[in-house]
Amino acid sequence: MLRDYRYVLKCVVIGLAAGVQSGLFGVGGGTIIVPMLSWLLVFDQRKASATSLAAIVPTAAVGVISYAAHDSVAWIPALLLAVGAVIGAQIGTWLSAHLPERTLRWFFVCFLLVVVATLFTTTPSRDSALVVTVGTAIGMIGVGLAMGILSGLLGVGGGVIVVPAMMLLFGASDLVARGTSLLTMLPAAISGTIANARRHTVDLSAAAFVGLGACASTSLGVWIATLISPLAGNILFAALMLFIAGQMAWRLIRSRKPRS
Repeated sequence: MLRDYRYVLKCVVIGLAAGVQSGLFGVGGGTIIVPMLSWLLVFDQRKASATSLAAIVPTAAVGVISYAAHDSVAWIPALLLAVGAVIGAQIGTWLSAHLPERTLRWFFVCFLLVVVATLFTTTPSRDSALVVTVGTAIGMIGVGLAMGILSGLLGVGGGVIVVPAMMLLFGASDLVARGTSLLTMLPAAISGTIANARRHTVDLSAAAFVGLGACASTSLGVWIATLISPLAGNILFAALMLFIAGQMAWRLIRSRKPRS
């Protein structure tokens, strides 16, 4: 009984941390959920990624409602991104089931470093206007495809690609980019979770408790996002990604050392 209580408490704590991150940065929270599930609950990478993706569903839903209340969701671009994301999620979950465990972990570290580099090439703005043309519509579908692949492969919502892309490539404001990113995650996360459930790689009970914690804190993250400057948000996000990447890389390097 005590073990079950601790298990639930750990899941909820992970969710609380992920929810603030999700609301603040417009991401699903997988960059916290995946390593924390591996550390606190000793999930392997496949199980952690699949469970994270399932937990992102309620997290993103609460985030969308919160951003919509601030009129910071672009509905048509989100639909275009979702078209690519649903297809990409199926590709990503297939790759996750066929790639070696250690390869997935190193891929995740490299992915975080690419995100950090992207953040420093993005000029945040709160006044940019988002205009949809034929060219940008095709581009958004392509970005959604990449987002879906990463969602299924790594268990992240894909917002770490969508948010910078929306600002840098399509001229969206930072808040609209985050709100739209969260909306796009919903179909991708649902699609990927269904595929993972069929492969029996997801722990739905853990995902439910993590999602419960995240739902309680996501709105707090959105509120903080409206208070800080876009530049401050980027710096905080980059610092978080560097910390997580460093921790995971260190554990991977240590695991290669022969035991005495």
